[in-house]
Amino acid sequence: MAKNTTWYQKNFFWKRLRINRKYKDRLFRFLFQDKTDLLALYNAVNGSSYGDPESLEIVTLDDVIFMKMKNDLSFMISNQLNLYEHQSTYSPNMPLRGLIYFTHQYEGLLSRQEENLYGTKLLRLPTPEYVIFYNGRKEQPDRTELFLSDAFETGHGTGCLECRAMMLNINRGHNGELMKKCRRLWEYSEFIAEVNDNLDQNMSLKAATVRAMDICIQKGILTDILLSNRAEVLGMLLTEYDEKKHMRTLYREGYEDGFDKGEQAGFDRGEQNLLERMIHKKLLRGKDAAAIADELETDVETVRKIIEKLSSS
Repeated sequence: MAKNTTWYQKNFFWKRLRINRKYKDRLFRFLFQDKTDLLALYNAVNGSSYGDPESLEIVTLDDVIFMKMKNDLSFMISNQLNLYEHQSTYSPNMPLRGLIYFTHQYEGLLSRQEENLYGTKLLRLPTPEYVIFYNGRKEQPDRTELFLSDAFETGHGTGCLECRAMMLNINRGHNGELMKKCRRLWEYSEFIAEVNDNLDQNMSLKAATVRAMDICIQKGILTDILLSNRAEVLGMLLTEYDEKKHMRTLYREGYEDGFDKGEQAGFDRGEQNLLERMIHKKLLRGKDAAAIADELETDVETVRKIIEKLSSS
């Protein structure tokens, strides 16, 4: 392990990678910070028709952090505690995150109300509802249910705990009825689709975002936000991940996935960098450049250049 770590630390290519996968998350929260838009999203998801935005009680603070990831939207309505999160990368671990989040919320609620957890009175709790809005590059169905018990060693449906999350695909072309019911969600989907289209043309993220803003303004999409908050939106999309932490995560996952064992023919650990090895293995699994870029959370152009290099070697 020490030898691998030394090799990894000397691999300067990693230090030049620029990772930015949470930009869409920040924008999503920004767009739905207004109670009117948030209520419209709630109605669209639940098929309800609440009309008073003040019936919402937003209980999430912008800077509250759980498991080193920011919460997106959490609010209470009609005795429900709703957690809405956005994900640009598919993760089967969201139910675990939800369990930790709701546990924290219930603990705070009981503390504020000074309830006796060991008393004879049944404590009433708001019903938890967990919805994930997904718009990553990896193809997903319109709706997917994720379960905490899928992570249990004994399998789905076992054990005494369960946390269910509903993942909704909000990419362009998915969940059409949902988009019709919530214009702000549709606008967000269209804006991100425009950014992705521009990135696919090898534009930088900044150029892709600026062009997407211009196009959307022309089409009447997010005009109230883009005209008055253009700089803020651009800044959100240019904000980066914690690069060092993200690289450590990728290295650990790659190591645990067997890259350290030298399973791929022709790959010498001392001669090839980790990113090339990861891309090579995913190519053997039939994945294309866009899918690989999404899974490794880097830009498509970098992946394509490495694929070209691997093809010519």
